[in-house]
Amino acid sequence: MKKIVISTGGTGGHVIPAQVLYDYLSDKNKIFICTDKRGITYLNKKKYKIKQIDLPKFSRNILLFIPFIISFALSVLKSYLFLINKKIEILISTGGYMSVPICLAARMLNLKIFLFEPNMVIGRSNLLLLNYCDKIITYNKKIKNLPKKMIYKNFVIKPLIRKNIFLSKYRVKKKSKLFTILIIGGSQGAKKFDTLFNKDLIKLSKKYKIKIFHQTSKNNLKDLKNFYLSKNINFRVFSYVKDLHKFIKKSDFAITRSGASTINELVFLGTPFLAIPYPFAKDDHQFYNAKYYVKKNLGWLIRETNVKKNFLYKFVTNLIKNKKIIFQKKKNMYIFHKKYDWVKNSNQINNLI
Repeated sequence: MKKIVISTGGTGGHVIPAQVLYDYLSDKNKIFICTDKRGITYLNKKKYKIKQIDLPKFSRNILLFIPFIISFALSVLKSYLFLINKKIEILISTGGYMSVPICLAARMLNLKIFLFEPNMVIGRSNLLLLNYCDKIITYNKKIKNLPKKMIYKNFVIKPLIRKNIFLSKYRVKKKSKLFTILIIGGSQGAKKFDTLFNKDLIKLSKKYKIKIFHQTSKNNLKDLKNFYLSKNINFRVFSYVKDLHKFIKKSDFAITRSGASTINELVFLGTPFLAIPYPFAKDDHQFYNAKYYVKKNLGWLIRETNVKKNFLYKFVTNLIKNKKIIFQKKKNMYIFHKKYDWVKNSNQINNLI
């Protein structure tokens, strides 16, 4: 039995893979999750052994630079002491700047380090740490920004899917007479999605029987509810939930940002999607995440700046009138994940470790 720490934090995109890795490894190893105050909000404290180590976000403000350096050094020290105290042998980092201090501490202690990158473009933190890791776990052989001299470190697996989602795929869902649209803002909530399609949704609701599931941030819940109520649109509005897959299964079609975890779950559960990548994502990784699946005819992709008046109205109208389009996407998704084996993926990770 090995003692392993999984470093994660920031957003659901980092934390969800950490949860799956914990489930994969916890039967045969003693696992801890190290995260920050943002990451801890996505974790069940009763299920996971958690250590919180915070790091303020880097600022270009000269006045804040010295406090940041001091805080960074303290984070490295706290991480170092934690690793020694728990006699950790292996560190797995799911990326994000908050993982850098513990990775540096692990390097000082000469521990085995495994990086995890779910996106189609290697994140900057992982690029920084590539020299120190044994392997970087990815979903694709042709991941962008991986230096040629580091290709040998790329360990490719099938996408990480949470066990409850894997099991839920085979539960029969009730059919609805309504055309159900799921709008996913991601773990941070996409404020732009709260208003981008308002006029189109009003027009659709007047012509067709539709229902909207809309995920937004906690700050926007009230305003969004008031909008749907005022326009007499059948809806359910919610903030980040751990069981988003239940809404995915109930939906005919989804509009989403293209974080790796969200896209993977949509494809796995067979819900066709329109991806609108977050335009300010570092290295445009959300665009490349979506592009990979769209090339395999599993969804659609459009830049936010290209969304014009009546775009969604025409798009959804076409889907409602031509049901074969949705059916074909679902069929493609089924074929894509037909051989997905949760246990095999788990064994692959365990054998690597």
